[in-house]
Amino acid sequence: MKQLVIQAFGDADQLVQVESASVPLQPGQIRVRMHYAGVNPIDAKTRAGLGWGAQAIKDRLPWSPGFELMGVVCEVGPEVTRYQLGDRLFGLVSGGGYSEEVVVDEHELLPVPSSVLDEMAAGLSLAGLTAWQGLTEHGKLQAGERVLIPAAAGGVGHLAVQMAKNLGATVVALGSIGNHAFLNSLGADEVIDYRDEARMATMAPVDLLLDLVGGSSGISQLSHVKPGGRVVTVPTITADEVIAAAQQQGLTATGMLKRNDNEQLAFLMQELAEDKFWVEFSQIYPLAEGNLAHRQIESGHTRGKLLLMP
Repeated sequence: MKQLVIQAFGDADQLVQVESASVPLQPGQIRVRMHYAGVNPIDAKTRAGLGWGAQAIKDRLPWSPGFELMGVVCEVGPEVTRYQLGDRLFGLVSGGGYSEEVVVDEHELLPVPSSVLDEMAAGLSLAGLTAWQGLTEHGKLQAGERVLIPAAAGGVGHLAVQMAKNLGATVVALGSIGNHAFLNSLGADEVIDYRDEARMATMAPVDLLLDLVGGSSGISQLSHVKPGGRVVTVPTITADEVIAAAQQQGLTATGMLKRNDNEQLAFLMQELAEDKFWVEFSQIYPLAEGNLAHRQIESGHTRGKLLLMP
């Protein structure tokens, strides 16, 4: 089978397509023929040798990225009771999604309702859980509160805007002028160009900042949080500095790591099936062009999700 692997940490050209042997199934395992793999910032950071992801796999190179996927069951192992050949599945794995097929325990993945497009299912898991857990578990967002979401047109951001609206919050979305119509279509109550200093200065303060950018940008947004307000910063590499700056201003601040939770994923998939929100996918790359997908995600100007197609 064809598979993209990282042979060494570095730039996007370190993603190399190889032929890998298909492994036999063990009891309770299924083989899934990949339709799409989601491309996420954590994939590119890990490939570059940055953050906790790189630390986790540094002794296991070559290694195949890809944590978020959608595909169809093409083989079932002994003792499998949950799925049959042809079932459409989605979810999170610990890597290896940049492949033509993946072998997983049958309990790792979840079914895709017939009404949900393959592409939307492929892009939901990692970004969806990050947005949901950031808003609810870490951010404690309540109906009637104001939430500020920078990078609101991105993979996590565009889902967070819709989820926050569904929770009854007033959403202030930051994005470039070219994304304003898109952000309005998501239901954002206020859409602001983050480069418009005059408009930013007059923005009413918020109860919660869901910081999806980090670094100096994340720190600059702290001034828009109400006294005693809350900050959740998602980028792990700069979390400590954003948290320290927030605490100096008397804000409650925390970083977060997405936690795999299939009960939450099943809930989000049901919400997706009921048209409570949608997953925007802006571009689909062939597996062999994974390096181009990584360059695009690293640009910081991607609308919605990027997908790879084996």
